[in-house]
Amino acid sequence: MAGRECYHCKRWIEEGQEHDCWTTTEAALTRDLPEDLRDAWERVRETAVTFGSQRIYASHKSIMFSRQSCYFFVRPKSKFLELCFFLGREVKAPQVRRVDRTSKTKLAHMLRITHRDEVEAPITDWLREAYAFSDAPSSKTAKQSTSSSRPKPKAKTKTKAKPKRARRA
Repeated sequence: MAGRECYHCKRWIEEGQEHDCWTTTEAALTRDLPEDLRDAWERVRETAVTFGSQRIYASHKSIMFSRQSCYFFVRPKSKFLELCFFLGREVKAPQVRRVDRTSKTKLAHMLRITHRDEVEAPITDWLREAYAFSDAPSSKTAKQSTSSSRPKPKAKTKTKAKPKRARRA
């Protein structure tokens, strides 16, 4: 009985058996949602589509929304939708359950959605801001462009030290 345990789903996979638990679809992730959560999911997706050009795809247990990089994602759970969006500032609001720094410039904001009516301002405003933030140049790129336009400081040259005078006795 040769085989292995899948790192992701912890299932036993027989030798030679095809297994791909990582690849999934939006439909597969939202199939078992209750009606109120399905309505909320559809409203989140419809709202995000209005922002403009982007890629929407399923990855493992999340549905990702990205431009150059992911600007927010949704994890469908049995009793709520876990929504995570990325901004360059911290949002302090009752809807935001947790904020984590993910890089020098990004903060991840976690919140829960349980009903379609929750998908309105200010949540939609934060998603739109995250969409715009994901297209802004990173701080590394900004530093490179500003540093190249400034003149470089002149290197300091060492001067020869003056010889010490002998003391008179």
